[in-house]
Amino acid sequence: MRIKILLSLLAAALLLAACGGDDEGGGTTTTTAAEEPPCTEAEKPDPKTVDVGKPPKRPSANNLVAVVETTCGTFEIKLDTRNNPKTTASFEHLANEGVFDGTWFHRIVPGFVIQGGDPEGTGMGGPGYSVVEAPPDDAEYLRGVVAMAKTQVEPPGTSGSQFFVVTGADAGLPPDYAIVGKVTEGMDVVRTIEGYGDPNSPEGTPLGAVLIERVTIESRG
Repeated sequence: MRIKILLSLLAAALLLAACGGDDEGGGTTTTTAAEEPPCTEAEKPDPKTVDVGKPPKRPSANNLVAVVETTCGTFEIKLDTRNNPKTTASFEHLANEGVFDGTWFHRIVPGFVIQGGDPEGTGMGGPGYSVVEAPPDDAEYLRGVVAMAKTQVEPPGTSGSQFFVVTGADAGLPPDYAIVGKVTEGMDVVRTIEGYGDPNSPEGTPLGAVLIERVTIESRG
């Protein structure tokens, strides 16, 4: 039990220090990219500069879905607009401005998270602004949950453009990360992307490049 607690604390500390994603626990290690054929071969993208204004305080509609097209396929995120209006409004804004397009999943930790959304591609970039919307104290980061990454010094619920998808059964993180929503379609694609993670890399350095080609927001009544 003591070892399990220590591993969970280590995972949370690494996630904070690296803007959202390092751990080797929380699930079964997936296969490597070499064993996963569906992905289109890609190279790490060049950093890009983004210039976007601040987002609106509320999303454009209640029933929003983010369609994330990657070089490994497409997955969908149902945005939790009711409980997290500021966070989802910002995510919608970033998608509409093309901030996510042409970026890559720069951190992949098998059994924990896949993380992307950084225009610099280093884990240190962002959109030039941040919003704060603290999650509830009972927030859980279970498989499929999508949340925003932050640095250790930022208040709970701070977000820029970097987001992560939980791939383990339970990431075991404290309620510090603003919640975007949950993957409702294409979790098999997320698992394929997870296969690019190196189980021997605690930093989550990917074995290969998986690109986010485009993120679009759809309103579904």
